[in-house]
Amino acid sequence: MTAFRYRAVDDAGRENAGVLEADTARAARGLLRERGLYPLDVANVRGSTGHQRRPGRLRDAELTLLSRQWATLLASGLTVDASLAALIEQAEREATRQILAGVRSEILAGYGLRAALERYPAAFPAIYRASVAAGEQSGELPGVMMQLADYLERRSALRQKTLQALLYPAIVAAVALLVVVGLMTYVVPQVVTVFQHSRQALPLLTRAMIGLSAFLREWGWLVLVATGGLGLWARMLLRNPSVQRRWDARLLRLPVLGRHLRTLDATRFASTLAILTGSGVSLLPALDAGREVMTRLPLQDAVRDAAERVREGHGLARALGATTAFPPLLIHMIANGEATGRLDELLERAARLQQQELENRTAVLTSLLEPALLLAMGALVLAIVLAVMQPIIEINTLLR
Repeated sequence: MTAFRYRAVDDAGRENAGVLEADTARAARGLLRERGLYPLDVANVRGSTGHQRRPGRLRDAELTLLSRQWATLLASGLTVDASLAALIEQAEREATRQILAGVRSEILAGYGLRAALERYPAAFPAIYRASVAAGEQSGELPGVMMQLADYLERRSALRQKTLQALLYPAIVAAVALLVVVGLMTYVVPQVVTVFQHSRQALPLLTRAMIGLSAFLREWGWLVLVATGGLGLWARMLLRNPSVQRRWDARLLRLPVLGRHLRTLDATRFASTLAILTGSGVSLLPALDAGREVMTRLPLQDAVRDAAERVREGHGLARALGATTAFPPLLIHMIANGEATGRLDELLERAARLQQQELENRTAVLTSLLEPALLLAMGALVLAIVLAVMQPIIEINTLLR
């Protein structure tokens, strides 16, 4: 059977859309009429991708839940196509149903699961496809799918904790910026206008504040436009691999942020390598997949160099250690795993340790960032208050 995407209307004229399975398009139209629907358009999911926009990526939480449900269905004895049929009925979003129906159509057409997933690279990342292929070959697909679900869940949890930790400082910074801009463009001009027509020489801080206030009121829009243009220009520049490589290298050399970014990529790399080697994937393809999940180009280059050394016969720990790009903890854990034959287990432990280090460092940085932002905001407000109060104090002194 083949999956068909359809649009149809019911007796009340309401339009319906979805995915159903039938042997032919004619049979699909017959099924729609049996349901009391009048078909407007019926298209093969496989054949229509060139004419219609292919469904996009799956959300992280959605892919995690999908993998866990899929693993449970496979472990209960269902075949791949039967489990996909159940998942299609369970899916809530139309885009998800279309992706799963497309995968099932590929399988029913005789393709393997890896080849079917390859048609939707935005929905199923490289590590997912490689692990599934290894699970198919080893006959341990349910276990591999459950490992993937655990990995995706940990990755999503780390991202969520990082965003939650940075949310409060971001709100404080935004409020502080709005308060300062409001004071400079509205409050300061109202107050200091009284002193501008007096013969008294204004203090330096007051004159500077008046000049800055006038600049923001007259040219603030230009500052916003220039900032937006600079951001777009920088984004376009970073699309150039050589520019991005130099930028990433500078970021990795920074004292605190560099170590954080290096550990973050090393955690992704170790988790990916643990899943793939534990699933039976050979080391060189696992290294290639691990390189793809990393963000910083210098670290990707280091993995590529390490893969070349492994291809020449070097051990993984020695090859990665020669690049000096990864944390020593990871290198030692890999060396121990190679020596004891438990590489996947120790890679998983190393990934968990590094993830814990990331969480602790993020908590420390945000705990320091919050009072720093409050102090900076207080200093700016204090400067504005002093700029307004100094002329008043001097006038009172002269009157006495």
